[in-house]
Amino acid sequence: MHAFAGEEPAMTTVYGIKNCDTMKKTFAWLDSQGVAHDFHDYKKLGADAALLRKWAARAGWERIINTRGPSFRKLPPEKQADLTEKKAIALMLENPSMIRRPIIEAGAALLIGFDADAFAKQFGGKSR
Repeated sequence: MHAFAGEEPAMTTVYGIKNCDTMKKTFAWLDSQGVAHDFHDYKKLGADAALLRKWAARAGWERIINTRGPSFRKLPPEKQADLTEKKAIALMLENPSMIRRPIIEAGAALLIGFDADAFAKQFGGKSR
């Protein structure tokens, strides 16, 4: 996203876990395109219930929780069953590794997961 003359660029915050392979690809893409960003590491800073609810309201809680990752798959079947937004948010707060990565807030945009094409559309630059 590019600012007009006299405007400050929108702050970009990347949420995730530093040592995740998808996060490494995300950082490499952002750095190669010169996209300044802050990083919120769930392992160090935890997850925030209000933020998870806000993202769920915008994108759907089903897009926020990573049900394919090992953290979710290791749960007992009764915890995996009958997911609701409330239950999913509680699980993500208990284990932030269950939050999909990355989640990027860039001004009004919310980008979920690594998608070079979506990144290029948001920030300019090359998709591949």
